[in-house]
Amino acid sequence: MKIAVNTGGGDAPGLNAAIRAATVAALKQGWEVYGIRNGYGSLFTDDPLVKLTHEKVHGITMLGGTFLGSANRGNPFEMPVKQSDGSVKAVDRSDELVKRMKDLGIEALVAIGGDGSMIIANKLSKKGIPVVGVPKTIDNDIVGCEITLGFDTACSIATEAIDRISTTAESHQRVMIVEVMGRYAGWIALHSGLAASADIILIPEIPFSLDSVCNKIKQIQSFGREHAIVVVAEGAKEKGKSHFVKGKAVGQAEQLGGLAEYLEKKIAEQTGKETRSVVLGHQQRGGSPSAFDRLISLRFGTEAIRALAEKDFNKMIVMQQNELRRIPLNEVAGSYRAVHLDCDTVMTARDLGKSLGD
Repeated sequence: MKIAVNTGGGDAPGLNAAIRAATVAALKQGWEVYGIRNGYGSLFTDDPLVKLTHEKVHGITMLGGTFLGSANRGNPFEMPVKQSDGSVKAVDRSDELVKRMKDLGIEALVAIGGDGSMIIANKLSKKGIPVVGVPKTIDNDIVGCEITLGFDTACSIATEAIDRISTTAESHQRVMIVEVMGRYAGWIALHSGLAASADIILIPEIPFSLDSVCNKIKQIQSFGREHAIVVVAEGAKEKGKSHFVKGKAVGQAEQLGGLAEYLEKKIAEQTGKETRSVVLGHQQRGGSPSAFDRLISLRFGTEAIRALAEKDFNKMIVMQQNELRRIPLNEVAGSYRAVHLDCDTVMTARDLGKSLGD
């Protein structure tokens, strides 16, 4: 069999480990393995594939990013195409892509990606491409999967950053606001904020009140402490208001951000405290994967090949209770996994006196 491996969407620590695992396991089956360069969009070019061999993937487990390259504007069902008047329009080129894959002799696809990639994978499977999905996203928001590759490393990076910001906040008696990624799910903010002993943690699942946030800061001050740490997910929102959106390009998901800057002004106005904000941004995606992310990436990659070998197509590999299982792609596509408000991590935060803004 001749298979292709695609890494779509934003990069995440552990991608290279998953590529290596899928490659080595497939070569053991006697298959040919190719990587798709820079996402599905490259399949419309003359040189879209790189042959994956033992030598090509040797020593990449500990490397961050994806050596195949990635793209978050390569959705073949909404490809941005420049029009004659200079505007850009989303065009469905999926039939061309399916034909191109068949012309290249690709018999099956390992799609490594997040919720957007799984939507594409599910649609491709309906067009006759045998697909197995591997859950990759630092946001940890894929339905049916308790932990995705990249999440552990992103949380560790965010936690270390908050730790460092806490010491400077104490030195200057400031309120420090740290904005982390996560899109519409609060997993990174909740886990890193709790691990770093933040005072206030704002997540998308719990719309916050500005008065509640400021009252918590005043309460901390009344206890004799002059600094406070606020961790906010980029997708958190104030009660009755919308998410902060920086922009949206054709064929791309909306870009969230701006909440920390907004809170910096509002908290300073209402509390009189000197306030600063920091946006961690893509630091959370970079660098070497943690040992945990390396291990689950290797497990996900090899399980994907086992599924292909068994012709168990159109499934996604998921982690449930530390066991790998397979669920249909159509159960995943178009949905996301939010933080459950009655989960023990939320209850832990409340029992420790953390404010969640409600």
